[in-house]
Amino acid sequence: MRKSEQHDRNGADTRRDLPSVDAVLKSCGDLEATWGRTRVVLVVKSELAHLRTRLGQGLPCDISKNEIVARVLTALTDADRSTFKRIFNLTGTILHTNLGRALLPRRAIDAMNQVASMPTNLEYDLQSGTRGERDDHAEQLICELLGTEAATVVNNNAAALLLVLNTLAQGLEIPVSRGELVEIGGSFRIPDIMEKSGCKLVEVGTTNRTHLKDYLSAVKNSTALILKVHTSNYSIEGFTSAVGEPDLATLAHEHNLPLVVDLGSGNLIDFSCYGLPEEPVITSAIRNGADIVTFSGDKLLGGPQSGIIAGRRDLIDRIRSNPLRRALRSDKLTLAALSEVLKIYRKPETLARELPTLQYLTKEQSLIREQAVFLAPQLAGCLPDGFTVEPQPCLSQIGSGAMPVQNIPSYALAITAITDADLRRLSEAMRRLPCPVIGRLHEGKLLLDLRCLDDDEKFIEQARHLEPLSL
Repeated sequence: MRKSEQHDRNGADTRRDLPSVDAVLKSCGDLEATWGRTRVVLVVKSELAHLRTRLGQGLPCDISKNEIVARVLTALTDADRSTFKRIFNLTGTILHTNLGRALLPRRAIDAMNQVASMPTNLEYDLQSGTRGERDDHAEQLICELLGTEAATVVNNNAAALLLVLNTLAQGLEIPVSRGELVEIGGSFRIPDIMEKSGCKLVEVGTTNRTHLKDYLSAVKNSTALILKVHTSNYSIEGFTSAVGEPDLATLAHEHNLPLVVDLGSGNLIDFSCYGLPEEPVITSAIRNGADIVTFSGDKLLGGPQSGIIAGRRDLIDRIRSNPLRRALRSDKLTLAALSEVLKIYRKPETLARELPTLQYLTKEQSLIREQAVFLAPQLAGCLPDGFTVEPQPCLSQIGSGAMPVQNIPSYALAITAITDADLRRLSEAMRRLPCPVIGRLHEGKLLLDLRCLDDDEKFIEQARHLEPLSL
């Protein structure tokens, strides 16, 4: 005969056997010293409530004080664990937006640690003893590298463009080519940013072809500026036409209008020097007549998340005076890291050694192949029967909207299995590792692109955790 759900065989309510909160607390040892009494009491009450519910449902429970204390310790530890995890980015996308984009060089990390741990002159002029300007820490470096008169830094490039348009064009019109109305990550679209900035979009040309006369016909007394957007995350090929920056600059200046160029990816160097596909260089836009340029700090620039606005001093001064800038400004950690990254660009000879982004971009395929040959049998030994691992040529991509149709030859560990379901289970198991491994499923294989792998020993150490997993 089945027992009552919440009573023992003698008819007694088993929930009465639960220890009291005070009784559990007396057995908690030094938990209060580690997490504080308030927190421990809350978790003890929560665990007792959970057990009371299970007992009420007739479910088996261990209600000994030792077991309850163990559950409390687990709950406290889990809740205190950081939600950020180190991962292995083996997706083949170097600047992966979802995985944190650019990795910072050591000198930038050291600078962040320094300003985070002590008072600093973020907005304090040491000469005059009065309030200073936080842009001073990066502005001179930006102007030196770009050849501009002034610059300011905000928290990302979308914010940079929003601030520029709100300052220079609120309530006025801006002609933009239909082929440049891009959508960036997270479904943010240029037309939406323009709307929120308070200006009016005037679409010119067509998706694939826009001519100078299209801009000319759109310029009116209500026009605030001309905007050119670099289509960094897609490419239109075939029967196309676009107006270059020099012609747009001439048109804008003939009508006493500024030319604003949104370059997105933040490239400061000629990539062809490293055997990489070409990407628009910011200094070229300045030389071509742009009055204001906006770009990201955490894409090809290789720095922290930030948006940089550079150009004519009179325009930058107006942008700085916009109250919206305070809501969008960067903090001391970002400015400290950005400044150190910009200093690396002063010495191009060592750039590829010091900047992690460029290290990954220029890593030779032959070296990646050697790495794949070395790691393939070791990874295979960590997988259950039915899985095979072979070195395989593949293509990496830069990511974050840079060079959307250009790929870089690389090598991957190509894992095959009897069924696609097995591969999906393996991919899930790799994401559950203490240090998750993120690859990509492609054409019936799980590819682990090794371009961004710089710790072989740690990778294999993680892979060994797969052995007891049921795949």
